[in-house]
Order: sequence, then structure tokens, then C-alpha cells
Amino acid sequence: MEMTLRYYGKDYDTVTLQQIRQIPGVTGVITTLYSKQPGELWTREEIRALKEEVEAAGLHISGIESVNISDAIKVGGPERDQHIANYIETLENLGKEDIHLVCYNFMPVFDWTRTELARVRPDGSTVLAYNQAAVDALDPEKMFESISGDSNGAIMPGWEPERMAHVKELFEMYADIDSEKLFENLVYFLKKIMPVCNEYDIRMAIHPDDPAWSVFGLPRIIINKENILRMMKAVDDVHNGVTFCSGSYGTNLENDLPEMIRALKGRIHFAHVRNLKFNSPGDFEESAHLSSDGTFDMYEIMRALYETGFDGPIRPDHGRMIWGEKAMPGYGLYDRALGATYLNGLWEAIDKAAHRGAPSQP
Repeated sequence: MEMTLRYYGKDYDTVTLQQIRQIPGVTGVITTLYSKQPGELWTREEIRALKEEVEAAGLHISGIESVNISDAIKVGGPERDQHIANYIETLENLGKEDIHLVCYNFMPVFDWTRTELARVRPDGSTVLAYNQAAVDALDPEKMFESISGDSNGAIMPGWEPERMAHVKELFEMYADIDSEKLFENLVYFLKKIMPVCNEYDIRMAIHPDDPAWSVFGLPRIIINKENILRMMKAVDDVHNGVTFCSGSYGTNLENDLPEMIRALKGRIHFAHVRNLKFNSPGDFEESAHLSSDGTFDMYEIMRALYETGFDGPIRPDHGRMIWGEKAMPGYGLYDRALGATYLNGLWEAIDKAAHRGAPSQP
């Protein structure tokens, strides 16, 4: 396991590489070319420049999150094959620069959905939150307007203003796309890219839908163990794997997170480990990573990863805004640094317990 932190780049992130370097146990970053549009080619020169920036700070790129999938690919539109060709060349360029992990998602219109970006918790911290009743009362075309005032001036991933300006057209694109058609388009995409993934040993790690149910009538497919196993069977290649995000899968309380980890042994290439606090099944908020602050048993989640031999990058996710910090909601420095240290502590305890009583080495 390698502890990492997400980094959006010096032009977009309030957290610097120098600050990330000082978090105990964090040795890599999960980053992206944030200015790139879905379907656009990433050149090798651009990738190398990002890599050199990270390495100059004493870190390395542990993976990319995300090389975004265009809507043309998701709906099977006329530009699909050209965008897939660009994606394949981008993967080739990443492989040539010795980057071998790509996290991505296949969610229609919204990459994730929250109804609040700054819900105040009893301790005074603010967090991302979701309330189903609020979603049901919203016009989806007004969704961005309802939360943009709490973004602290940041450009939220998946909610870029230029994208949200065309949200009506986006909904029209998906009018005839149900869950089966979306799944077929995902399989089409994966089959096209697997040869380059095999050539350059690039692990594709699909991120679950967030939340793990239909929002505004849009289909969601990466929501539970059954659907993931179906995807793996459809494209049976070790490079076709998952990002195990405890928070996203955990939005559905029927998902047994440790059991899912064990069922996906060998195909979890990346992990987002975070906690949620549920006020009701349709109302949840982000919490501190600590088990006692939320709903999930973080020890059991980390133990399942350990016992299944997980050796990929982990990152803390969606921290609270604490100590007066102003940053992209969910992506400040302080609470994510606390989360990284907590998760490292759990891993160390699990590792030492596993080796307790083992024969000493000669």
C-alpha cells in the first residue's frame, strides 16, 4: 500500500506539493491535467511536464485521476471512436512516461452529486452533504446554481461552468440511454482500450457512481458488487479493475464494504478510503475519517484491503473544512492530512498484528 493525496495542479489547487510532501507517510500524488476536456488528447510533453513538477517536490505520480470519458463515448455518439482513439494515444503516452494507473468514471452528466458543499457540523467544521428530498425538489438544470456559491471560488471537478452551461443539452443526450445501453457502451470502450493497457501495463480503475443510485432519472451502473463482477466478466482482463471508494459504494447502506473488497480481490487497483455519517438513508454527510465520527468501520475496511493483498495507492478523500481553511470543498489540506495519518496508523496496527508471533527471520 502507498499513501497518496490528490493534487489538482498548481493553477487549480490551494494545496501545494511542498505541503503534501510534509504529510507523514505520503509519498505520491494522484493528479491530472485538469485543463483538459473529455475526449482531448494528452501529449507526452504535457504529461512529462506534470511529472517533472511533481518529482521536483520530492514526490512521484502514483496515478492519474482522471482521464475523463467524453459524453460521446458514454452515449455512443458519432465522435465516440475518435475520442477513444485519443484516449488510447493518451494511455500510450502515460505508459511511456512510466505512469500505470488511471482512475475514471462512467457517470452520466454529473460526476458526483451533493446538495450542500458546506453543511455545518456540530464541531463547526463544514462538509459536503446529500439530501434526497432536496434533490427531488430541484430542477436538475438549476443544480449547479444551488451549490456554486459554496465552492470557495474553486472549479469543482465534473461541475465545470462551461459544462454546466450546457446541462440541458446533456440531459437530452442521455434521453434514450438506460442502464443496459450505458453498460454496453462501457464494455465497448473497455474492449477498445485493453490492448494498449496490456502493452503498457496500465491498470484502469473505474470509480463507483456517487451516490450509488439513479439521480434525476439518469442511469447509474457502477453501484454494487453484482454490477462490478458483471463488468469484469464482460471484459475479463486484470487491467480492467476498480477504484474502491468506500464513500461512494457506502452511500448505499446495503453494500457490505469489507465483503465487497474481498469479492474483488486482485482487481482493486486504487482505493479512496473515507467515512460518511448517515442521518437517514437519504441524508448523509461527509465526516472525519475516524470510525467513531461516521457510519463505517474504517478498521474493517483497511483490514479487508490488507488481507486481500492490496498493494496499490490509497488516498484519503473528501475531508472537512477545518481550522478556517478556504479551499475546494472536500479537498483542503488539514483534514485530509489527518485522514492520511489515521489510515496509515490503522495499516501499521493491522500489519503488526498480522506478524505478531511469526517466526523471527534468521
